[in-house]
Amino acid sequence: MTMNPDLSIIIPCYNEAENITRLAETLMPVMDALAQTQTVEAILIDDGSSDDTLARLEALAVQRPDVRVVRHAQNRGLGEAMRTGYTHANGAVLVTTDSDGTYPFTEIPRMLALLTPDVDIVVASPYHPQGGVEGVPRYRLTLSQGASLLYRVLLKWDIHTYTAMFRTVRREVAQRTPSEANGFLMPAEFLANALLLGYRVTEFPTVLHVRRYGQSKARIARIVLAHLRFQARLIGYRLTGRGPKAKAAG
Repeated sequence: MTMNPDLSIIIPCYNEAENITRLAETLMPVMDALAQTQTVEAILIDDGSSDDTLARLEALAVQRPDVRVVRHAQNRGLGEAMRTGYTHANGAVLVTTDSDGTYPFTEIPRMLALLTPDVDIVVASPYHPQGGVEGVPRYRLTLSQGASLLYRVLLKWDIHTYTAMFRTVRREVAQRTPSEANGFLMPAEFLANALLLGYRVTEFPTVLHVRRYGQSKARIARIVLAHLRFQARLIGYRLTGRGPKAKAAG
């Protein structure tokens, strides 16, 4: 396996033992297809799972030299898992996506095609006019759409979805964009900070599917409060003219 692949696919996993077989069956063919034209690795983060997620991920890595497993000894949250993936990934381009199949891995090549030289980040957008949602409970959809609407008002109106983890980002952008949220706020926080730093974002209209296996780890009240606090900070940026500062590239 090359030390500097073209593409790293980063997938956080927390108590996803029921999903690992399906993850392997659906992700590996996509990686094999992508490997026809580029070098690819997968970084699978076990975020302190209490079930046998880690053992199943490690069994997959034994079979596949293009798969690496990184373990958190304790559960540290989605945001920290994404940052761990960014730190361990060697690819020039990074894809983050959900382990639960809510966005099919088969869409990764189509998303990558939108990362043209004048684009820094491509974000999945079920709330785009050409996107859609299938089977997601209405209350969860309302909260997610409401959060994205407020981000549209505060940041960039023609970005319809801010909360999706499924996205493609250039490695140097991931290295330089600050984030500190540990939970489900992180995808929106990262995207907001990237926009404020002037990075160029485009959307990939797609369909968000309901989870088929396992249980969601999202805690709605906690997530809503985190979004509101961060949105208040964005208002403060507007009032003071300040904003996030880019990190030194690693």
